Amino acid sequence: DGDNLRFGLNRDLGFSPEDRKENVRRVAEVSKLFAEAGAIVIAGLISPYAADRAYAREVHANASLPFLEVFIDAPLEVVESRDVKGLYKKARAGEIKGFTGIDAPYEKPEKPEVHVRTDQNSVTQGVNLILQQLDQAGIHLPRTFRPIEEPVLAEAVCH
Repeated sequence: DGDNLRFGLNRDLGFSPEDRKENVRRVAEVSKLFAEAGAIVIAGLISPYAADRAYAREVHANASLPFLEVFIDAPLEVVESRDVKGLYKKARAGEIKGFTGIDAPYEKPEKPEVHVRTDQNSVTQGVNLILQQLDQAGIHLPRTFRPIEEPVLAEAVCH
């Protein structure tokens, strides 16, 4: 989640173009580490610049790891109507400067692997679109718990 990343790993960053770039860079590198360990990583953050998203893709490609760009999309008026924090209202009033979609740019992805229109799809439908693309990419989520076999006693002893 972008907020969690901003309060932890990226707490020293603001919202300047340079800081946004560094935010995406850090998330890409940490995501790569998790992916190398076998995790499926879903990083939910606003990455307004195409070059930064291309960097994230390249980090994974250079490590021979799959990367799927998921574009969660809705018209600005829909996004503003859902704004529980009131940030868009503050940005429109000039209280927040450099706000993506208001007075800072957002470069829409040209060819994301998944494009979810949240004004046209339910949350469940959006999740299913992502899961379908993961399956098509050969990234399969286990559907059931697989128990680990007990080791033979002699193998289980620590020396």
